[in-house]
Parts: sequence; C-alpha cells; structure tokens
Amino acid sequence: MPSLQPGEKASRTTTITDDMIRAFAALAGDSNPVHLDDAYAATTRFGRRIAHGMIAAGLISAVLANDLPGPGTVYLSQSLQFKAPVYPGDTITTTIEVKSVRPDKPIAMLATICKNQEGVVVLEGEAVVLVSRS
Repeated sequence: MPSLQPGEKASRTTTITDDMIRAFAALAGDSNPVHLDDAYAATTRFGRRIAHGMIAAGLISAVLANDLPGPGTVYLSQSLQFKAPVYPGDTITTTIEVKSVRPDKPIAMLATICKNQEGVVVLEGEAVVLVSRS
C-alpha cells in the first residue's frame, strides 16, 4: 500500500466547457434545461446556464484515481455539499487532502474540495477510499 500521510494534498485544475456539459447530459440522460438551454436558464435564479453538479464531483474522482492516492483507488463513499454554481467557462481546482489512514486496512479518509477561478468553494465533501496495494 502506498504510504499516505495525513496532510498530504494533490490538486488538478480543469476548465468546464460547453462540450463537457453536453457530453455529460448525454451520458447521464440529464437534459435539465438549466444546463442546456440559454433562454430557459436566463429565467432561473442563476441567470444563465450552470454545469451539472456531478461534473464537479467527477473531477474529485479524477484526482483520486490519478494523483492521490492514485491508480487502483476505489471509492467506498463520498459526501457532497454543493456550495455555489459552476458556469460554463469556469476553471475548477479540485484538491484532495488526506485526513486519516486506517492502520489496519488500506482505507483512507480524504477531504475533497472544488473551488472556482475566484477561489469560491463550489463543492466540498469527504471521501473514504480503498487504496491499492500495488
């Protein structure tokens, strides 16, 4: 098992594009017009289209799988608190921080947070993962 230490962090930054939003809508079958229709979205509290919240959540998975803990990591649970909307064109930085590692099993608890280009927290939560032994 990789040697994880509390306080270790990893981050990735991604710009949310219209193509990403439309691909996610097609993949998930979520065609909510707040995500896809400019005219409809203009009438909502957001004033314009927003990205699906689960796109930001998916960015957490990318950091877990590729950076920390890395390849072979498997989700056991994830809590999500959506704090602010993500708009097309926003640049989201996703950060994972190791909170604790079980001494008896390859299981880690991680803080998960996504912030936009202005430093506003758009999503936060906690993940519990099974860490690969390879």
